[in-house]
Amino acid sequence: MTAAASTELEALHRVFGYDAFRGDQADIIRHVIDGGDALVLMPTGGGKSLCYQIPALVREGTGVVISPLIALMQDQVDALAALGVRAAFLNSTQGPEERARVECAYLAGELDLLYLAPERITVASTADLLDRGRIALFAIDEAHCVSQWGHDFRPDYLALSMLHERWPTVPRVALTATATEQTHLEIQKRLQLENARHFVASFDRPNIQYRIVPKDQPQKQLLELLRTEHAGDAGIVYCLSRASVEKTAEFLVEQGILALPYHAGLDARVRAANQARFLREDGMVMVATIAFGMGIDKPDVRFVAHLDLPKSVEGYYQETGRAGRDGMPSTAWLAYGLQDVMQQRRMIDQSEGDLAHRRRLSAHLDAMLALCETVQCRRMQLLAYFGEKSSPCGNCDTCLNPPESWDGTIPAQKLLSTVVRLQRERNQKFGAGHIIDILLGRQTSRVDQYGHDDLSTFGIGTELSETEWRGVVRQLLAQGLLAVNSDGFGTLVLTDASAGVLDNSRTVNLRREPERTTRATRKARSAVADLPDALQPVFESLRAWRAAAAKEQGVPAYVIFHDATLRELATRHPSTLDELGTVTGVGESKLAKYGEQLLEVLAAVRAA
Repeated sequence: MTAAASTELEALHRVFGYDAFRGDQADIIRHVIDGGDALVLMPTGGGKSLCYQIPALVREGTGVVISPLIALMQDQVDALAALGVRAAFLNSTQGPEERARVECAYLAGELDLLYLAPERITVASTADLLDRGRIALFAIDEAHCVSQWGHDFRPDYLALSMLHERWPTVPRVALTATATEQTHLEIQKRLQLENARHFVASFDRPNIQYRIVPKDQPQKQLLELLRTEHAGDAGIVYCLSRASVEKTAEFLVEQGILALPYHAGLDARVRAANQARFLREDGMVMVATIAFGMGIDKPDVRFVAHLDLPKSVEGYYQETGRAGRDGMPSTAWLAYGLQDVMQQRRMIDQSEGDLAHRRRLSAHLDAMLALCETVQCRRMQLLAYFGEKSSPCGNCDTCLNPPESWDGTIPAQKLLSTVVRLQRERNQKFGAGHIIDILLGRQTSRVDQYGHDDLSTFGIGTELSETEWRGVVRQLLAQGLLAVNSDGFGTLVLTDASAGVLDNSRTVNLRREPERTTRATRKARSAVADLPDALQPVFESLRAWRAAAAKEQGVPAYVIFHDATLRELATRHPSTLDELGTVTGVGESKLAKYGEQLLEVLAAVRAA
């Protein structure tokens, strides 16, 4: 091993308590240390932060991190401080005295890492401040925010091309957990990273089980998931609207589950307090819009549930990726129904963007619908979206309980014929519910009012149930064989592709939901599940100590130690500081700060 190569390894072990790098980390870190630019695509939980933190420790000067997450900067800095890293931030939450203290520390060369929001670095006074100090590197976190094709577009990121223009000799590393080839190319172009080395890791998160279920009283479905599989676990529930967030959080609380709401309509102090509780307390469920989650570093989120259809596969992947950062088995669960498809189509039609923008939104939605309706392995479909080939995973719902594909051409023709007759014979448009009533031959007040029992398609669809017909409508919308009218009333109209179905030149294959089966018991659902019975009290004693230490310091429990470290402590039961120093996640600073306390806890358990 060369002296240069040992530098970053020494920092990895001394500061972070790890013995070896994972995947491409070593190559990325060496490239940046040597002064090269890098574009890093790595999944959530893959260790992206080390790719700039270690070069910032090894190179001379301060690593400047551009992050959109003002609300989380304090937690990020606290986590680094616990490791003995000299870190600080500059943002709008600070008063003049605190900002002046941080600026002085930077100018004196007393900071390893400095966090800034993108809008702050473009301010002339901030740029002038950076000029007066020594910059080790620029790290652009959540780099997909620069892409208008991506799902979290931030206009402030567009100005970050100035980093290369103003500081051409300072290495830049742009990092994101999700990017299609199109987003990838846009990041490269907008940040002027054409000459950067690209590192693309696998997007696979094998510990996450992907499941998509038909919507049927989604709140009750969610409650069953939490009670039967994730009792007492931390998790995130995503809803499309603020009202749905509030109602779902209230429902869970009424059912005895610790749940909090989070959306942009809440007072900023309430949002901050709820976020802090989620990060610091065990077993908390956050019900949120997509305004919540980016940069959340809580490793023990055991499930991410969606009660509404995400707008894109990229968004879905990013959101579900917040589960299981610690590598333990976790669940990504989505309830999806006909109204979701109609609502998303209507929102696209009513979008204020130009035609190109609406086409981008439609392409995103089409890919998301394809994931929902696939009869193949969900993980294969998800990874294929990011250009990655894989084989069936054996751990998603379509692998564990495969659905059938059936020839739905005749039902599709019956439904489309009903739409044709309403439009052409009566000059009328109706939503899915009324059309299904006609097909089922129901003599409703609306059918009577319009005389629709005279239609030739009245009552010709009794071979399917209402639920099955709703599935047909949903899948015809997903395949572009039916559309939601732009009148804002959710009525259905034909598309150009409908004609091929009606004239028998196109076959329609549909997905039939499998019969529900009892899921196999999760092998290791919680951090303690695969520990021998004799070691579980040791783990719980360590958790209790960690919770008390975290509360005393006002930081999340994972800032003290991750569950994985506590599990190793419980298993190996070290009795000296030297032995303790070989445990994964126990770096030099944490050994000095917590070593004696940990040995006391372990000795007490041993004596009991």
